Amino acid sequence: MDIAPYRIDIHHHILPPEYLSSLAKIDIVTVDNTNFPPWNPEQSLALMDRQNIAIAITSISSPGIFFGDIEFTKNLARLCNRYSANLIKKYPNRFGSLAILPLPDIEASLHELEYALGTLKLDGVGMLTNINGKYIGDPEFEDLFSALDRRNTVVFIHPNSPPQEKLPSLSFPSAVLEFVFDTTRALANLLYNNVFQKYKNIKFIFAHAGGTAPYIAWRITFGNKRLNKYFKNLYYSTALSATKNVFRSLMELVDISHILFGSDFPFVHEIVVKEMIQEIVKNQDFDLNTRFMIEQKNALTLFPRLRSFINI
Repeated sequence: MDIAPYRIDIHHHILPPEYLSSLAKIDIVTVDNTNFPPWNPEQSLALMDRQNIAIAITSISSPGIFFGDIEFTKNLARLCNRYSANLIKKYPNRFGSLAILPLPDIEASLHELEYALGTLKLDGVGMLTNINGKYIGDPEFEDLFSALDRRNTVVFIHPNSPPQEKLPSLSFPSAVLEFVFDTTRALANLLYNNVFQKYKNIKFIFAHAGGTAPYIAWRITFGNKRLNKYFKNLYYSTALSATKNVFRSLMELVDISHILFGSDFPFVHEIVVKEMIQEIVKNQDFDLNTRFMIEQKNALTLFPRLRSFINI
């Protein structure tokens, strides 16, 4: 018997044609020296149907939209956010979306936040770990986090490699290691700049199970219980992290209610998405209720408007 799609994928990327053409005009045609994967909404929907994913929450991935020209960045943010809103309008029961902001310009980002969440009614905000080497916990972001807090915003933190000149020379794509390390850097920077402590209304989701943070949480805080409790308030996506070893480390740190299914499509091939799903399905530490929480229920807590599109 066929199973109706029920999973909610909170880590799902889009590559709007206008986004790619805008980047091509400034000679950016690869990410981490790899061609951008092919993508269109139909490809996402086909994958979702095959993998029993009912709804995907979309976002823009690395390399983002800032390449030195802030006017370019503002225009591209608006273009991407309108594309996302139109995608939801066309497929209201299949997609949600996270806005991208024209960082590092804080004033422009505040304007775009109002437009994206107030006018377009997008579901939250996606932010990269660093913008040309400046990490999002930096005090310069204070006004933005204050605005996000007032709106009780869901904020998805996705890794971005540091600037090329700061990377070591390696014989493999830097994202293999740098994405998990950069997620950890951003998380620690937010922690030590008191962002989690001050802005308790923001619901932070960290990609890839928080990078290396679950494994080295004690080292980051030196066992400080006051700091360590903030890890427990964060949310973590399973994308490229759905293995028993990662889950056991993560579940030592947080309650199962803070773990969310993510595919990382289309930057991750469907074969890998399927393998990650099987890792969750076959995990003997999970009963059916635990799986259901990871695959759907926890996401509905963060994105309650999606309830009307899910058969529960």
